[in-house]
Amino acid sequence: MTPPDRRPAVRHRIGHLVGAYGLLALTVLLFAAFSLTLPDTFPTLDNISAVLSNQSIPAMLALGATIPIATGKFDLSIGYGLGLAHVVMMRLLVAGHWPWPAACLVVVLGGAAVGAVNGAVVEFARIDSFIATLGTGSIMYAFTGWITGGARIVPGPGGLPAGFTALYDSRFLGLPVSAFYVLALTAVLWLLLERLPLGRYLYVIGSNTRAADLVGIPTRRYVTGAFTASGLVVGLAGVLLAAQQQTGNPSVGMDYLLPAFVGALLGSTAIRPGRANAPGTLVAVTVLAIGLAGIGQLGARFWVTPMFNGATLLIAVGLAGYAARRQLRHGAGL
Repeated sequence: MTPPDRRPAVRHRIGHLVGAYGLLALTVLLFAAFSLTLPDTFPTLDNISAVLSNQSIPAMLALGATIPIATGKFDLSIGYGLGLAHVVMMRLLVAGHWPWPAACLVVVLGGAAVGAVNGAVVEFARIDSFIATLGTGSIMYAFTGWITGGARIVPGPGGLPAGFTALYDSRFLGLPVSAFYVLALTAVLWLLLERLPLGRYLYVIGSNTRAADLVGIPTRRYVTGAFTASGLVVGLAGVLLAAQQQTGNPSVGMDYLLPAFVGALLGSTAIRPGRANAPGTLVAVTVLAIGLAGIGQLGARFWVTPMFNGATLLIAVGLAGYAARRQLRHGAGL
């Protein structure tokens, strides 16, 4: 008998490996290329530490955005929520003279509460997540302006408590401690999404809400929970942003919205192509961080960064859609 043609299976295997680990390979290639081009500045510990420190907050936001995306929803309020969280943190410390641990707890829980409101608006009011979270985000931006009066919140001569600023400024194993926050959050989300029934329920909801209802999954509860978890991560990121900037800037939050969604959407094309996943998001954020650091050191003009983010977002959306369609075709045996 003639052995069956194994070429389609081999092509599929190669395609899977490229899809799953191509972005990770690109990360290594980019780092090597910039290291060869900029050998005196790019592959240094100081530069690596700076990149890790600067990208820790965008990485946390991208991981937070990944959770609702797993259910097929989008939270456009995360940038506004970040801005509100960090000015509330500064207000409690500077004007309210709160102990910093209590202020951190209030801000993080407040972020979770805002996320729960987003989920309730999306699921119970049946408003599209784009429109709902854009609306709630605008309300959050209004609260940010009301709290600050449109001006920065600046600490007094004594500055902020040393224990609070150490949340961001400290180092562990020679690297910024904020990078380890990102790794810990990635590990937690990986466990929740990939190893627990919760993650399977979220992915079923994201792929087919009707099917999830038919098998008895309480979609409203899980989607609301996904938005709540996203809001909690935004609250954590707001605390770190306040510790980083040490001032309350009412307009800073929106600068983080586009990079967060680029990372989350591009991450859905890696490791587990076709669905949002925490390790893929971490790889995507790393690619973006290396790319931005490299073009910055090459002397790129100020407008190159938003162009890079915008172009990468378009590519990420296209690749995410292709990966999802490819997964569906393979599942259908086409």
